[in-house]
Amino acid sequence: MSDIQALPKTKDALHALVEQVLHEARLAGATAAEAAVSCNTGLSVNVRLGEVETLEYHQDQGVGVTVYLGQSKGSASTSDLSPAALKETVAAACRIARYTANDPYAGLADAALMAYTYPDLDLDHPWSLSAEEAIALARACEDHARSVDARITNSEGAGVDSFRGTAVYGNSHGFIGGYTSTRHALSCTVIAQQDEDMQRDYWYSVARQAEGLASAHEIGSKAAQRALSRLGARQLSTRQCPVLFSPEVARSLIGHFIGAVRGGSLYRKASFLLDSLGTQVFPAQVRIHEAPHIPMALGSAPFDGEGVAITARDLVRDGVVQGYVLSAYSARRLNMQTTGNAGGVRNLSIDPTHLDQASLLAEMGTGLLVTELIGQGVNSVTGDYSRGASGFWVENGVIAYPVHEITIAGNLREMFMHLVGIGGDIDPRGNIRTGSLLLERMTLAGE
Repeated sequence: MSDIQALPKTKDALHALVEQVLHEARLAGATAAEAAVSCNTGLSVNVRLGEVETLEYHQDQGVGVTVYLGQSKGSASTSDLSPAALKETVAAACRIARYTANDPYAGLADAALMAYTYPDLDLDHPWSLSAEEAIALARACEDHARSVDARITNSEGAGVDSFRGTAVYGNSHGFIGGYTSTRHALSCTVIAQQDEDMQRDYWYSVARQAEGLASAHEIGSKAAQRALSRLGARQLSTRQCPVLFSPEVARSLIGHFIGAVRGGSLYRKASFLLDSLGTQVFPAQVRIHEAPHIPMALGSAPFDGEGVAITARDLVRDGVVQGYVLSAYSARRLNMQTTGNAGGVRNLSIDPTHLDQASLLAEMGTGLLVTELIGQGVNSVTGDYSRGASGFWVENGVIAYPVHEITIAGNLREMFMHLVGIGGDIDPRGNIRTGSLLLERMTLAGE
């Protein structure tokens, strides 16, 4: 039995540290204060060609404190949790606040919005994994990948990661809350070669509990098959055609929508979706919603980063924007109320309209299936979109051959309105949960 994930401090101990920080802030004259304390442990192993490349044990802790002197704000942090260090950190935050200009929008989230009660989301599942066991698992994953086909000629390695941490947040409203969570992952990346053609690809699994991970055999085999499927990739001529985003890249499209309705982008007027509340942004069949309290889900949390209670809600219903993504500060800048999104969205999902990717390929007929995106060519102010891509050319609903070295381009506002299908092949590995997304048309720039 390994004690790698035994936390050096309990949640009760971190709770007491938050109380101490808030007490020191009151003594220092702060009119309001908030503090977050965390303690984390973990293990990371990377193996390449059967040899251990890295073996790392992680243990870190820290506290961040923000104080308000009226409407002036100061923040400081430390990794030293001794009483003297905490007192000095509070004093440093107060010194900063005294030199900070008044900001009429600064301050804690409203006391009435605090999550004074919250559910246990079953997020803590420690993995009794020794370093030797982690190495053996990574080797098994890589060995499976390399044994799939003689054309798997090299490897970038396989890795095992396991982390456990406790975080406690409190503020001078009298709210203090915390929880312990785990996150485990297994991954593999290999290289396929045929004559002079070399292609790489990867696969991974991530879950709150070790039992939720795909097996080493599954991950290694999937990584190898993906690399092999890219051999013989061609370029395409410039054209317009339908584009189907596979789930692992489709989440980035939804991420661009979230970025455009995030409070910071809106109050800075740096979004192509300004004043979009109540307007049609997607086709009528599209529903995007947030479900922050799914037990064991990767994006779940009992409250947001400001202690605000969070509940399930629709961001888009019938294609119409129902709400923005706001913290207390950005909400005040927009003369609105926080949506409980300090720290981001949680378990954001888009409801499927089709059974699976195969049904979307059949509907698309002829077009491009994108499995990898390259570069960051997205303008958040105009919505202009241009990124390198690779994937597969599809004819008559069937994958014909792999393609690479192409660019896909469009405008996000038009792309969203031309979303014609959402697959039920949902990828649960991230905070944005979506299946494949079929767009009616985009411009492809190639040869």
